[in-house]
Amino acid sequence: MVCFALRLEVYWTGKASLFPPVIGSVMRWLGGIPVDRSRQGNLVESTVAAFQNSQRLTVIILPEGTRSKVTHWKTGFYYIAQGAGVPIALGFLDFKRKTAGIDRLFEVSGDIKADMVKIQAFYASIIGKNPRIF
Repeated sequence: MVCFALRLEVYWTGKASLFPPVIGSVMRWLGGIPVDRSRQGNLVESTVAAFQNSQRLTVIILPEGTRSKVTHWKTGFYYIAQGAGVPIALGFLDFKRKTAGIDRLFEVSGDIKADMVKIQAFYASIIGKNPRIF
């Protein structure tokens, strides 16, 4: 809903099983990009290729990469930004403050450890719907 309110044309990734024949066309119309998760690295490679083949593309990827409880963030979003040469938009949904938006664009430096510290520091004060301690 935030993207609609901000009038952003965005795309999102989802596992291929979310895109069956009839419902899949609706999911694609809503900006869905099916991903075959059976191949490691496929998400990064295919998303970088999508950026290279598009003049304008915005993709939403959650760093947790799943709806299940996790102990650390996945890093595919970082490698997509690095491979495509695009910044990471630091978007958020803060359920405690009932606010949402995109705060800033973060340019990756290539030092993933240092960059992840900065990115996670940005999100430290934001409270999600189901907050967890990592």
